[in-house]
Amino acid sequence: MGKRINLQDLEKIPDLTLVGIVKRKKDFEIIKKEKWYRIPVKSAPKEISQIKYLAFYFPQIFGEKKWQILYYGKVKKIEILKRIDLLPNEKVHPNALEDYYKINIEKLIKLKNPIVSQRGRRIVFIITTLKKLLNSKEINDLFITSPIEEKLYCELKKNKIPCERQYFVKEGNDFYSLDFAIFGKKGKIAIECDGEKYHLKKKAILYDRERDNQLVSAGWRILRFYSKDIKKSPERCIRLIKKTIERIS
Repeated sequence: MGKRINLQDLEKIPDLTLVGIVKRKKDFEIIKKEKWYRIPVKSAPKEISQIKYLAFYFPQIFGEKKWQILYYGKVKKIEILKRIDLLPNEKVHPNALEDYYKINIEKLIKLKNPIVSQRGRRIVFIITTLKKLLNSKEINDLFITSPIEEKLYCELKKNKIPCERQYFVKEGNDFYSLDFAIFGKKGKIAIECDGEKYHLKKKAILYDRERDNQLVSAGWRILRFYSKDIKKSPERCIRLIKKTIERIS
């Protein structure tokens, strides 16, 4: 996979934004009326202390609102409280005594243009920017990734090739994040963008081999492109992707 954006780089982004899922209708009522959202400390993204804005993604239970980001708000304050203190009416919840981030927002703002998931993805968190949030049309436009991944994504969009970015799959006991996933009636494709320096390391080569074996055994076709290929010959990459898509269509 391509080089990931590290925390130090994210700290330089003045409008860093977190997209979180709203799991229950009662939670959205809290967001609307009380202007706060909760995240378990143990599963919170490492960028939590840096976020300036918070946006909300609605899953299937929200009916007409499902698979969309419709609202966001500016972060006012972040504090840590026990779940039981946040939701005193749910004292018997198994996580009642666990620590949670309480993220307070100034006000709830409706996006002019909803951001949709064409595939109906169940996301947990996405780190993005306010600029991306206000200008994106679909979920895959939001991700902050390496320059080579961004370039390949632009090429895929230009060629009208639907894909999912940063797509998580579970195979056996392991979770894998795919740079890009493409789905067809007869199969699925995982596309990886490889930075030359990282993948010259023996440990990385061994990891990729094991990872690829697991994915292939689960029915994935895997395409790997080095950064120099994406930079210098993106059209060749797209031709190979299209040829592989023909086999799964």
